[in-house]
Amino acid sequence: MTLHPAIADVLSTLPAPPDSLDPAVLRAIEESQVAPIDERLPLHTVEDTSAHTRVGEVPIRIYTPVEADAFGLLVYFHGGAFFLGSLDTHDHVARNLAVETGLKVISVGYRRAPEAKFPAGLDDCDAVVRWVVELGESLGWDGDTLAIAGDSSGGTFVAAVAATAHDEGFDRITHQVLFYPSLDLDFDVDRYDSLRENAEGYGVETAGLTPFNAFYFDSGADPADPRVSPIKRGDLTGLPPALIVTAEFDPMRDEGELYGARLNEAGVKATVSRYAGANHGFVQNFSWISEFHRAFEETAEFLTRPGE
Repeated sequence: MTLHPAIADVLSTLPAPPDSLDPAVLRAIEESQVAPIDERLPLHTVEDTSAHTRVGEVPIRIYTPVEADAFGLLVYFHGGAFFLGSLDTHDHVARNLAVETGLKVISVGYRRAPEAKFPAGLDDCDAVVRWVVELGESLGWDGDTLAIAGDSSGGTFVAAVAATAHDEGFDRITHQVLFYPSLDLDFDVDRYDSLRENAEGYGVETAGLTPFNAFYFDSGADPADPRVSPIKRGDLTGLPPALIVTAEFDPMRDEGELYGARLNEAGVKATVSRYAGANHGFVQNFSWISEFHRAFEETAEFLTRPGE
């Protein structure tokens, strides 16, 4: 299949990437594209607050889809190559997750590189998940579903948090959802066919992976560390059931699909779903296209599937 024509049209209008990456400039560009509040998907309530965690105060945004006495919970980690993305830039993703799943969504405003050193952002995500359990009753948690989800680098955090929780005997996470995750930050182009097949022309390019992740590496993240590259974890047994959504025209497609295969080999129920015609970032950037909005619906189905 070819790249979806609507995506191709948008990519054709994008300027060439800058010669040097300035986090402040790139963040400002992202924030300038956030829709006004009155144009966002309406929910019962949306609340900005902080989680009082073992690592300090972590900004969070809580999305309650409807009025009810109790909810399953979904903790969401936004993407952005560990230095971009925010509660605002991914607000529409969290809203769609809340509406389609019916869960209360807690989006995490974790610390980002280069200002924060590794593993600050990962620690924030892990700590908020623990805080959610501690404060479950006050959050209206039904005590049942506790899912974690993330896109791109947020998917990296999902895999790492799930693994850390398992290692520490924290068994409350029921599901993990990874949208086109970055799971192997060793960007040798010979490691995966998709790094060569989708190297140029699809928005995120293979040659840009190292410079875009350089802020994270410079903050102390080692690509050989399984917390940084979760696919390097040797033992995947005992992890929560997983939904891994990949994009046909994503350089990182194959590492996500390999991770799903390895989870299944380890006895973990893992569903890998490749979206034809899609590129990296499609859940954030192109979910207004009906066939790509399907990713939210598939997430809802996964979270309610018997036996998951």
